[in-house]
Amino acid sequence: MKKIYPCVDVDLGKITHNAKTITDMCNKVNIEVAAVTKVFCAQSPITEAILKSGIKGVADSRISNLKKSKDLNCEKLMIRIPMISEAYEIVRYSDTSLNSELATIRALSVAAKDLNKIHNIILMVDIGDLREGVLIQDATSTASEILKLDNIKLIGLGTNVTCYGGVIPDSENLGILIKLKGDLEKSFNISLPLISGGNSSSLHMVINNTMPKEITQLRIGESILLGRETAYGKPVANCYEDAFILKGEVVEIKNKPTIPTGKIGVDAFGNIPHFEDLGIRKRAIIAVGRQDIRLEGLVPVDSDITVFGASSDHLIIDITDCKKELSVGDVVDFNVDYGCLMAAMTSPYVEKYYNN
Repeated sequence: MKKIYPCVDVDLGKITHNAKTITDMCNKVNIEVAAVTKVFCAQSPITEAILKSGIKGVADSRISNLKKSKDLNCEKLMIRIPMISEAYEIVRYSDTSLNSELATIRALSVAAKDLNKIHNIILMVDIGDLREGVLIQDATSTASEILKLDNIKLIGLGTNVTCYGGVIPDSENLGILIKLKGDLEKSFNISLPLISGGNSSSLHMVINNTMPKEITQLRIGESILLGRETAYGKPVANCYEDAFILKGEVVEIKNKPTIPTGKIGVDAFGNIPHFEDLGIRKRAIIAVGRQDIRLEGLVPVDSDITVFGASSDHLIIDITDCKKELSVGDVVDFNVDYGCLMAAMTSPYVEKYYNN
């Protein structure tokens, strides 16, 4: 098959392997994994590869992605705080949603009643990262109101850390969530079987055997896909870090100076670029740019190649020290980080190929 470039080559076998490795690790400490599918736009070959591992549920932040998984035999979790305007679709396409606003939960109650469904709620609690979640002092009054609603079932508490404020999950801040669970169960004589203890940044606690036993769920995306936990960026043992490879075609090779000629103003993105004078270098242009990728998350597989920069459509690399003689029409491979992968998988200009 002739490939169209730029593209992302996806190794489905490596993804299944990573998912099983992480699921087995979590299941040993009674934690269920909800696989986050948003970074790859819930493309079905990847979701199905993940589910082969034994993971029982998928999670996403977009209704359009959950719709792609509607026929899959698994639990569906909405992980972005829902919009009131999408209440009916939330109930239709997800079994459970993360919530922090009573007005939205009331709208979900109306939708669930109209659709003759029970919708599960995980009440999100802010333990310091300052993204979504009720404040700790407001959790009891919020839970009291949720428990009054028809067709809504409060099944547990959740939190998110690292994504916004960079707060690293530990036994102390997760302990706040655990204590709150006990307080609510006692106050309302209820059982809250689920504590959703965060995302891939919480996985380091499973690896280091420091995860509190009360945590019953993690929402894992990056660790499955790129084989690393995100609190410290360390590789997960026995996981692949190269399940996704970005490939781009060389469209120009020229020997050029490294300092532009003329007065420097702002670039296409409003930044004033800075350049280091390295003399004349052999430069190649790859037909992919900032419209498709996050430049800072792109690393050439060939360590003798370095990235100079990019415009919206052109990636400029230094191939002076490259041992392989590159020509126009050749393809260069790149590893990607989470942000770069998200951009590439979202871009309609980047083809996707799936290898078993």
